Amino acid sequence: MQLNECGVWIRLVLAVLATWRVTHLLSREDGPADIIVRIRRRLGGSVIGRAMDCFQCASLWVAASFALFVSDRPVEWFISWLAASGGACLLERLTPEPVMIERLPENSQGGFDDGMLRTETRTGVERTEDREDRIQLTTIRN
Repeated sequence: MQLNECGVWIRLVLAVLATWRVTHLLSREDGPADIIVRIRRRLGGSVIGRAMDCFQCASLWVAASFALFVSDRPVEWFISWLAASGGACLLERLTPEPVMIERLPENSQGGFDDGMLRTETRTGVERTEDREDRIQLTTIRN
């Protein structure tokens, strides 16, 4: 079966997937050999640069061309365009947020503040036993 023989639903699903993939590449990835990230940096705060930083904005532009794959009649193209962009936005919401690894800031004492562990010192642990033979550990702080 060739693509010309595919039903409109198959074409729409393919358009949504293609829109998501290209939009994700343009707005969220660095691209092969960092080409995409360099383009985004060059475009900076321009209208096109800001559109590339926004998944929803970029999906509208990308979906316009893929909607031609679904239909070439103006009204059907318009609906396909919005559907492909909307479907790509829904797929993007289903994907988890990327994990961002950031360098920890140095604290005033020259070490790194991990933001999770307590920084006070512990001088010892007091051990007590209760009637049911359970051991309790109590932290002693100075």
